[in-house]
Amino acid sequence: MAKCKTDCIERPLSLAFEKLGRVVGRYPYVFILSALCVAAALGAGFIFLHEREANDIEDQFTPVNGPAKWERAFVVENFPQSEEFSQLRLSSEGSYASLIFTGLQGENILTEAAFNDIIALDGQVKSMMTGNTFENICAKTKGRCMSNAILDIINYIATEIVSLNISYPMNNDMFLGTTIGGAELKPDSSELTSAKAVRLFYFLDEKKTKENLYWLDGFLKLLSNYTEQKTVHVSYFTSISRQNELETNSDSVIPLFSVTYFLAITISILSCLRLDPVRTKVWVATFGVVSAGMAVLASFGLLLFCGMPFAMTVASAPFLILGVGVDDMFIMISCWQKTEVQKDVELRLAETYKEAGVSITITTLTDVLAFYIGLMTPFRSVQSFCMYTSTALLFCYIFNITFFGACLALNGRREKGNRHWLTCMKVPEATGDGGGCCVGGAYDKNTHKELEMPVDSFFKNYYGPFLTRVWVKALVCLIYAGYLAVSIYGCFQMQEGLDLRNLAADGSYVGSYYDKEDEFFSAFGPNVMLVIKDEDFQYWNPTARESLDLCLENFQNLTMVDSGISPISWLSVYMQFGLNTSLNLDSEMEFKSNLTAFLNLSGFSQDVNFTNNQIHASRMFIQSVNISTAIDEKNMLNAFRETAEKCVVDLIVYHPAFIYFDQYAVIITNTIQNLAVATCAMLVISLLLIPNPLCSLWVTFAIASVIVGVAGFMALWDVSLDSVSMINLVICIGFSVDFSAHICYAFVSSEKSSANEKAMDAITKLGYPIIQGAVSTIAGVVVLAAAESYIFNTFFKIMFLVILFGAVHGIIFIPVFLTFLGTCSNRHEKNKENLPEPRDTNELRVNAVVIQNECPDDPDCY
Repeated sequence: MAKCKTDCIERPLSLAFEKLGRVVGRYPYVFILSALCVAAALGAGFIFLHEREANDIEDQFTPVNGPAKWERAFVVENFPQSEEFSQLRLSSEGSYASLIFTGLQGENILTEAAFNDIIALDGQVKSMMTGNTFENICAKTKGRCMSNAILDIINYIATEIVSLNISYPMNNDMFLGTTIGGAELKPDSSELTSAKAVRLFYFLDEKKTKENLYWLDGFLKLLSNYTEQKTVHVSYFTSISRQNELETNSDSVIPLFSVTYFLAITISILSCLRLDPVRTKVWVATFGVVSAGMAVLASFGLLLFCGMPFAMTVASAPFLILGVGVDDMFIMISCWQKTEVQKDVELRLAETYKEAGVSITITTLTDVLAFYIGLMTPFRSVQSFCMYTSTALLFCYIFNITFFGACLALNGRREKGNRHWLTCMKVPEATGDGGGCCVGGAYDKNTHKELEMPVDSFFKNYYGPFLTRVWVKALVCLIYAGYLAVSIYGCFQMQEGLDLRNLAADGSYVGSYYDKEDEFFSAFGPNVMLVIKDEDFQYWNPTARESLDLCLENFQNLTMVDSGISPISWLSVYMQFGLNTSLNLDSEMEFKSNLTAFLNLSGFSQDVNFTNNQIHASRMFIQSVNISTAIDEKNMLNAFRETAEKCVVDLIVYHPAFIYFDQYAVIITNTIQNLAVATCAMLVISLLLIPNPLCSLWVTFAIASVIVGVAGFMALWDVSLDSVSMINLVICIGFSVDFSAHICYAFVSSEKSSANEKAMDAITKLGYPIIQGAVSTIAGVVVLAAAESYIFNTFFKIMFLVILFGAVHGIIFIPVFLTFLGTCSNRHEKNKENLPEPRDTNELRVNAVVIQNECPDDPDCY
């Protein structure tokens, strides 16, 4: 039954590939020219690259349907931006520039000398000319530019900072928590004695988009050339800084692509190099890398033609495709070397396709499926990466069986004519099993196949016997237990969410600003908006107000809320106004008739949507505190939303930062969902490939083990679980299948008698190809370690862990564990006469799909 299950898939495909191999071997030039034409035609899609670039941070790195986006839409609809600017009431971050001043040695910043420098730079910023002055484009309140509270308090006179008594964090109804950082107060007092940092903001009118960009660019140029003052250090930032840095990051990896190509070609040539000038595969290895490059060109061009957004994360995909494409090349070369050298090229290529075709089809299927499952994620940056990479893998597969196969056929014709690999001149045929510099074309006279490579002998004669010794297996189990323990520990240390500073290049001014902000201004978090969206809420009803007050009290009791700072509530001020003026605000008519005048006089007009004599929505504000880490942000978001849900009043909570905090709500659940679905899919595929359910479960175990290892060690390597690392965890599944499924099948299908012999046989067949594939894939991404970008560094770190742990499981852990399971093998020696003799040792994935055992009707034969 197992044989039927696998034969129904494998046999028709093998025959189809055999016929394709004959056609490619007969007409190689047609397939080469066709592939080149297709790649060139589709590659023309790169002319749309610039307009398809999708680097908007919010669009690409926040959940598509995040609750905060709906909450923002409600706020914008009900509280349109007023001509009177209010930072507190912004529905977005706004358009602004910011400066953080700190002492050069970390000393008190509230000194006359420091404020002389601060006031001087403030004047330079405001007088800066970029086609418009700050006065012309600034955000205004009551006709004046929005100013900085600390400078207003001292009236721009530096000496006043020493002589005045300033309260903190509230000073005469002015909140200084976001302006003064690292504050120290007098004992049992709110009087400010010293501080470590001062922050200034320069808000611009959001309607003047073009003028703002010019001014902000001028601000960045001014500060980048700013010479350090004697008393203060300056960190700077603008609302466009993150976006500018993100777009600059993708350009930084372009020079690395040529280095990757050089590495891939070099490693391919070295692993395929022979001293025999005829049998060496220098050109084949080179064109294998070219084939992978063509796949990137054609697939990316096609998707660009189709209008698929090109996110920054996609820039790391070509590095991965090169590694994977070269891996498939090794399989085809391995199968070619198993054919008899004296046969016609057409026949040799047919045999190569028959054995390798189904193998690379199955492994391509697992990899592509893993990426397509990644499309389920709510992050567009992940969706874009998965779409481009999966499509590139498909093209890589197509070009491997067309373009590369044709190159293999032409190389076969050269070998058939016993011609030199470089000059194509005929050389004397080697008479023995060895070659030389002047002779070539040596082969094994007994098998009529190419000579065995030395590294295969190492796995057969040394590594395999060593690994199956009892004390070595015990040591391997001990090492695995340590690996698992460290991995599980790392998983509990994992941080969630994408830190926005990581979107900038390493060493960027953005990182410096964020560091100062975290160090000195984390005592006070966002001032969160509480929006009452119930149109039928009766504000004049004392019972309704009591329910609302109870809700506000619940918010005030949260650990991340400063109970010492009262909520900013228009309703509380209005009720006090009613008491002072003897108004009966418990009456609906009187409440509404006086509301408009009160709102205009008190400055709360932006907080109530009062139209057609009905309050459609209103809002209040609560100050959060001690929000310094990603965990704090996650806990705050969850606590505020849970409190709002429990409230009897229909409330929503909102702050512009919640757009980015939303990733915490979905990152773990979506990662687990993607991993679970992909693992189940791989289990189904392994059940189709391996005629033993127990061994299929071992494949699933290996996938889970590699995922746990990668997740744990990436946390210990300072990589958070975010939309960038989520991509790589999905990749993890496809690559772990590549190693584990085939080693399991090689063990199952081995005709050796004992479990130890089966393990040695599997290692002999798969050891070198696993090493080749691992080295080639790591070489494809290793240059990303040099990129000055978190996104590309993260891609390298996780891919390195994926390939390292996958290869270690394939050639160490899984073979040892399989020796403990005698049931995970076919013990029917009576069918051995139907089995082909062991041929070549370079069989990575081939033996994973070619059925070698005939199973009778026996309950022990799965």
